[in-house]
Amino acid sequence: MSRWITLDTAHGPVRAWQALPEGPARAGLVVIQEIFGANAHIRRVADQYAADGYAVLAPAFFDPLEPGLELDYDAAGTARGKALVGELGVDRAVDIVDAAARALAPCGKVGTVGYCWGGTIAMLAAQRLGLPSASYYGARNVPFLDAPFRAPAIFHFGEQDASIPPAAVAAHRERQPSMQVYVYPADHAFNREVGAHYHAPSAALARERTLAFFSENLR
Repeated sequence: MSRWITLDTAHGPVRAWQALPEGPARAGLVVIQEIFGANAHIRRVADQYAADGYAVLAPAFFDPLEPGLELDYDAAGTARGKALVGELGVDRAVDIVDAAARALAPCGKVGTVGYCWGGTIAMLAAQRLGLPSASYYGARNVPFLDAPFRAPAIFHFGEQDASIPPAAVAAHRERQPSMQVYVYPADHAFNREVGAHYHAPSAALARERTLAFFSENLR
């Protein structure tokens, strides 16, 4: 029930991995990639949420810049990914989320879940698009925290994540006290099964909390 489709966006065609549940969808969900592209890990995340009953789209956000690009989890891939998300910018990224959300609208309410860079774009989707959103280890969140939220958000962080110090996590609680903020005994990218930072207990607990959040806010 999974395949690539093409979204019409304000910035040209963007491929999206579409994962559909076996029966009627509970709601729609946009999965927002890390800096490495809509790769096998992100597609697997989309498939997992489809198995939970959601109609899912995972856009390939780099397509307006370099169609079909997927990067390795190494120093070169990290550097290239950081450069590409800087070139893409948050406004274009939010526009792509909006296009995916509109495509999912026939399935009911729509939310987002994003990881790393995608965690910040997910937060912006809650603020700018009114989409309930789950933000995983968004290291770029703090500069945007004071903007008003049009929908609730849930935040997941790893206490061993050097890119997100305790003061940054505390800022979420201080500036947005109505939002759920959780910290896990894990590093950055603890949800990604590939790599040394994967922490299965934290990933499972964060996913359980995220599913409960969506059950409440997308019903």
